[in-house]
Amino acid sequence: MKDQPNVLLILCDDMGYSDIGCYGGEIETPNLDALAAGGLRFSSMYNCARCCPSRAALLTGVYPHQAGVGFMVQNMGHPSYQGYLKENVPTIAEVLKTAGYATGYSGKWHAGGHWPRGDGDAAKWRFDDPTHPTPMSRGFDRFYGNPAGGGSYFNIHLINEHGLLELPENFYTTDNYTSAAIDMMNEAAAADQPFFVHLCYNAPHWPLHALPEDIAKYRGRYRQGWDAMRTARHEQLKGMGMLDPRWEISRRDDQAPPWTEAEDRDWEDARMATYAAMVDRVDQNVGRIIEHLRQTNELDNTLIIFLSDNGGCAEQIGPGPRAMEIQTTPDGRPMRFGNRRDLQPGAPDTFMSYDLPWANASNSPFRRFKHWVHEGGISTPLIVHWPRGIAGTGIIRHEVCHLIDIPATVYELAGADYADACQKEPAAPVIEGESFAAALAGHAWQRQRALGFEHEGNCAFRDGDLKLVRCHNRPWELYDMSNDRTEMHDLADQYPEQLRALVGKYNDWAARCEVLPFDEVRAGKKR
Repeated sequence: MKDQPNVLLILCDDMGYSDIGCYGGEIETPNLDALAAGGLRFSSMYNCARCCPSRAALLTGVYPHQAGVGFMVQNMGHPSYQGYLKENVPTIAEVLKTAGYATGYSGKWHAGGHWPRGDGDAAKWRFDDPTHPTPMSRGFDRFYGNPAGGGSYFNIHLINEHGLLELPENFYTTDNYTSAAIDMMNEAAAADQPFFVHLCYNAPHWPLHALPEDIAKYRGRYRQGWDAMRTARHEQLKGMGMLDPRWEISRRDDQAPPWTEAEDRDWEDARMATYAAMVDRVDQNVGRIIEHLRQTNELDNTLIIFLSDNGGCAEQIGPGPRAMEIQTTPDGRPMRFGNRRDLQPGAPDTFMSYDLPWANASNSPFRRFKHWVHEGGISTPLIVHWPRGIAGTGIIRHEVCHLIDIPATVYELAGADYADACQKEPAAPVIEGESFAAALAGHAWQRQRALGFEHEGNCAFRDGDLKLVRCHNRPWELYDMSNDRTEMHDLADQYPEQLRALVGKYNDWAARCEVLPFDEVRAGKKR
C-alpha cells in the first residue's frame, strides 16, 4: 500500500448548505450520507461566495485576490482582479506533483480568464495564451471538461489536454465528468502513483437540466412549498446536532412571497424537483466513484473531500437569448431561454433557474445567497472521508474553517511542501490556509487566524465568535455567532467599540490580501 493517500477533491456548484440529506435536506443522497457516516462533517466551513473566487482560493490556499481572481474572470485592470490565476502562485496540483502525485482535473475550470462560450466561439480559443491558463498549464497531467463557467449540461465546448473534443453521444456533464475522473484514477494506479483528482461538477448551477427519470423521482414532493421546506430542514439540522437549537431560523427573504401566495405551484414544484434531480445525480455518481475505489482496493487510502463553492443561487434567467451560451441542443434545436411558466424545466432545449424563493430554502436556515457574504452565501457542507486516516466516524466538527485550509491539510497529509513549488518571481504569498489534519486524527484543533471575505463590495470578517458583515456600501452589521449564527440580531449599535475594532482588523486584512474598494475596481475597468 502506498504511504501517501490518494486525494479526491469534489466540488459542487451553487449547492445550498442544507440540500443533501446529511445536512438536513430531503433530497436523497445515500452515497454522500454514507461518506459522512464513515467520516466527518464540518458544520462551519466557509467558501468565497462565488464560483471563480472560491475555485481560485481552493486551488491555491490563498485568498482569491492574492491568487488574481478577486472578482470574476474578467480582467479589471489590477493584478488582484486580473481574472485568471497568477503564474507565481502555485496550485495544489503543482505542489503535489513535487511529492510524486499524478494529477487530474475533470469538470468546470472557471479560473483562467474569460472564455467566450457561445456558438462558434470555441474556434477562437488559444490554449497557449498565458492570460487564459488551463489546468494543463497549472500542474494537471490530465483535463476533461469546460474551461468556462458552465452552460448546458447536454451541449458544451468540451476539451482535454489535447484540445477541443467532439461531444460524445448521450452526453450529460455530471455522468461524463465522473467517467473521466475514474479514468484518471486508473491511469495513476497503472503508473503506481498516488493520485490527486479534482472533480468539479457544474451541478446544480443553472440551467435546470436533468434526466427525466431523476426528475420523475421528485415530482410532487415540493407542493408543500418553500416555507415548509425551510422549517423542516431547520428542524432536521437541529435534531442531528449540526446547528445550535438556540439559533432561530432566519426570516423568509423579503423578496420571496409566502408559499400561499405563490403563482402556479405545480410549475414551482417542477422547478425544485428538477434541481433536486441534479443533486441526486451528483450523489449517484459519487456512488459510482465509491464503488470503483472499493473494487480497486483504494477506498481505505483515499482522502475524499466534498463541498460546494458557494450557497444556493437566487439568480433569475430572463427570456432573451444569452449571447454567452450555446444557443442550440446537441441535435440542433433552438434553446428556449427564460423561466417560462409555459415550459417544463429540465429538457435540453430549456434554460431556467430555480429562483430566489427556492434558493432561500436551499440555504436554510441562513440569510442571503451566492454573491453575498452573509452565512447563506458563504456556508458550505464539508464531508471528509478517509478510513485509513480518520479517527472516529459520523462525528460533526464545529470548528470554523475555510476552503483555503484544504490545500494546507492535503500538503501535510501528502508530505508535500508548498515552498517546493514556489519557484517564480515575484515571490508567492505565504499560504493563508491552516491544516486541520489534527481534527481528522481526532485531536482538538482551532484555526489561529481570523477570516476575511470580500466579493463585489460585500465584506465580512470573522474573528472568534464575532462576525462583521455588510452588503455593498451599506452599514456594517455585527453578530455574535455563538448565539446567533443565523444573523438575526445585529449588535452594531450595542457594541460600537467592538465594531470599530473589527473594522480596523478587516481593513488590515484587506490591505494585506490585495483587496480594493469595489467601486474603485469598477471605475478602473471603465477607464
